[in-house]
Amino acid sequence: MNARRFAVALFGLAVFSVIGFLAYEFIAPLTIAVFLYYSTRKYYTLLERFRLPASIRAAIALGSLAIPLIFLVSYAGVLLVLEARAFIDEYDLISVAAENVSWFGSVSRVPEFTVQGLYNAYQSGQLTPLIDFATAHASVLTSMISQFTLNLFIITIVTYYLLVDGDKIGAWLLRFDDEAIIREYLEAADRELESVLFGNLLNVLSISLIAIGVFNVYNVFVPSPAEVPYPALAGGLTGIASLIPVVGMKIVYFPLTILSAVPILLGGNPSNLTYIAGLLVIAIVVIDTIPDIVLRPLLSGDETHVGLLMLAYTLGPVVLGFYGLFFAPILLVIGLTFANTALPRLLNTANNADTTPSPSGVNPTSNSDESPSSPAAND
Repeated sequence: MNARRFAVALFGLAVFSVIGFLAYEFIAPLTIAVFLYYSTRKYYTLLERFRLPASIRAAIALGSLAIPLIFLVSYAGVLLVLEARAFIDEYDLISVAAENVSWFGSVSRVPEFTVQGLYNAYQSGQLTPLIDFATAHASVLTSMISQFTLNLFIITIVTYYLLVDGDKIGAWLLRFDDEAIIREYLEAADRELESVLFGNLLNVLSISLIAIGVFNVYNVFVPSPAEVPYPALAGGLTGIASLIPVVGMKIVYFPLTILSAVPILLGGNPSNLTYIAGLLVIAIVVIDTIPDIVLRPLLSGDETHVGLLMLAYTLGPVVLGFYGLFFAPILLVIGLTFANTALPRLLNTANNADTTPSPSGVNPTSNSDESPSSPAAND
């Protein structure tokens, strides 16, 4: 290698080292962006039949995923605040907090969550302790908000340009193809990643629809004190929670049954607890167990083993944190695809000659008696 090639190689190594460091620093949003790309790519491709520009199709695909999620989270937040306010007023928790938390002493009641209500609370000084607390921790709150905004911006931008320019990235990678090994590997990994990650999205949607249907049907047959509050919201959150390994949907329907049972235990009809127990059984069997047995194998990919995929979903968050929920399955698919496609050819163990027919449909190594070049024919 001459000096010029060495300098170019050294420069390329330095550039890729910096890029790799930056990618590592933002590995969480980049991983989520890859997950969203494969989750929305089929929908993005489907929009081609309307002859829309690529940028418009990418915006529609992201909007179709983001708008329902934003609506669901906002709806859940509003309901949580309203229900928490009603619960605090009903059991006079403000007085209990004022006796035990020093900086909470001047707050006598929860203000109404309206512009006028918050303004009146500010005028009377009830919000002063909260303002002082927020001011004292302003740096922490600002850091959290800015970090969340930055990550959300990275996820949006990367997902958008993966949808718009994904083909160009693939074509660039294939420039380094050698004997079609890279092409075969990239195409196989791409198909399997789409199958696995798109299957994740389908699993969330399926679980959400099943849970919403089960909760609504349950409410039809039970008395009002035992009903599931906000069944549509509860069902949607159950579907999203199915992404969480090990605990999964239990993180929603167990607290849901407990919250439904609390008013009955505090003064309702004890016989209604039978319906709450029935709700728990239905949730475990119909929402959790049966879909996990039936749907997950169908939506887990074409080649990736279901057991290995479950281990990836379980161990990824334990080792890597939240983003490991998406990163570990991606890494598993990439590794298994490499072992199944590229590795055998790199080790010269793939016998392509035995599997590739000759143009005439006859094995080129065979010496048939009917062949003009065979010894029998010459005789």
